[in-house]
Amino acid sequence: SPPWPGKNPGRGATQAGELTSSHRGTGAAHKSDKINSSQSPRADSRSALSPGGRRFSLMKIGVLALQGDFDAHRRRLEELGAEVVLVKKPEQLDDIDGLVIPGGESGTFLKLLGEAGFEKLKQFVCTRPTFGTCAGAILLAKEVENPPQRGLGALNIRVRRNAYGRQIDSSIREGKFLAANTTVGAREHDSPLEMVFIRAPKIIDVGEGVEVIAREGSDPVAVRQGKAMAATFHPELSDDTRVHRAFLDLVQNGAERE
Repeated sequence: SPPWPGKNPGRGATQAGELTSSHRGTGAAHKSDKINSSQSPRADSRSALSPGGRRFSLMKIGVLALQGDFDAHRRRLEELGAEVVLVKKPEQLDDIDGLVIPGGESGTFLKLLGEAGFEKLKQFVCTRPTFGTCAGAILLAKEVENPPQRGLGALNIRVRRNAYGRQIDSSIREGKFLAANTTVGAREHDSPLEMVFIRAPKIIDVGEGVEVIAREGSDPVAVRQGKAMAATFHPELSDDTRVHRAFLDLVQNGAERE
């Protein structure tokens, strides 16, 4: 079977790959001191995996594996008990319960998808749960600026690309997790959520029907609407599993959140 019918993106794909691997190393070094000094997030996340793992084990989740750090998402989802498929061909979308669109470079994603692949993906996100991080969040947005770019329109939000600056401005911050989630206990729900920002977009307008599920300061950084969910940061680079568990709950419940 043929791969996604898009164009060869040339240097763009290489840059995206280099981006994620270098950030992962920097993030891990940065994170260790902070996490070691706090007892609750990792311990609470692990304690919640047993019931969640049993529930999530019946799911088949795809991770779009065209560029970006898709393997980190694969590891996290498998850790939570889901069966994971690395999606490299359009027809693989027909056999999964939900999809993660990882970070990378959103313009490169569009080139790799091609017109037919884009339309296939658009059909998927209209009917099945989809979670986009960073570049994936840009693709799911209804409106994109800096510069304007077409998107899948699954989330009624406007995003600005690279709003947090260049790669050198990448940072690890703490924010607040707001989502009601059956696999998250009260103590864990109230603990700070670690957020890794890498050339991140910013949600500058939240439209009707969109629920904000995480904030960094006053800024919305994770949202969901119906079957779609997005985060402007990289939850796969943190030890905290709450964001991925919120997505797996969305898949499990099959809930339309208006």
